Amino acid sequence: MILVTGASGNLGSTTLAALHARGAAATGGSRTPRDGMRQLDFDDPARIDLADVSTLLLISAGYAEDDQVVGRHAAVLDAAARDGVRHVVYTSLTGAGDHLGFALAHRATERLVRACGLSWTILRNGLYAELFGGLLMWAGGGVESAFGDGALAAVTRADLAEAAAIIAADPAQHSGRIYDLTGTPITAAHVAERLGVPQRTISLGEYRCRLLDGTLDLLPFQPPMLVSIATGIRHGFLDGTGPDLADILGRPVRDPLATAAAVASATRPSAAG
Repeated sequence: MILVTGASGNLGSTTLAALHARGAAATGGSRTPRDGMRQLDFDDPARIDLADVSTLLLISAGYAEDDQVVGRHAAVLDAAARDGVRHVVYTSLTGAGDHLGFALAHRATERLVRACGLSWTILRNGLYAELFGGLLMWAGGGVESAFGDGALAAVTRADLAEAAAIIAADPAQHSGRIYDLTGTPITAAHVAERLGVPQRTISLGEYRCRLLDGTLDLLPFQPPMLVSIATGIRHGFLDGTGPDLADILGRPVRDPLATAAAVASATRPSAAG
């Protein structure tokens, strides 16, 4: 049995659907389970039960401070070793993202995965095309961002989910491997051109002030995380590509520009607004 953690979230649910599409025996685990998923709360280690799981697909529980994230991952990995799980697949962060504000929790978890005594595979996922589109802000009929002319080798969530499903369905041949899963470089100007609107760059300082002004209801760890993404893109640290994702998929990666533009378009204010 394959168990996908975080299966109520976007990546987890898409990965579980991809596994089912492949005919794999898979189920999902979540703190808020639905549709036959099992209860799985990393903050309650004593109740984590993985006794019938052969492959654990650990979707990063990254929506918290680093100590809490790493503690959650340690708890589920301890349970995996205790309950006889044979292989762990962990969704990490692209190697180009080591400077990002949320990288250390991923790298610390990678150490735990490699030391847990189980067979393992690490998927270093690039940043989502959906995230890139969602971070573009609408103003004056156009989009603006702190990305400057920098590009992101964005990747669609669907491609990452399919790659994770392919590996989890047959993990033995991927044991001990670290894959860097990036997509095609896109810029804010590319998205604006696709949408037929003007594009404006704001400074990193202005962006930080907007994140901190209280209107966005962000958690304390989120503003530095988002600024680190913006500065990484702006200064060319996240535009590198590689063959791993297409090799795993056995086809070209999906167009991230179309996905980013669709997400940005969905947040466009209405004319009446």
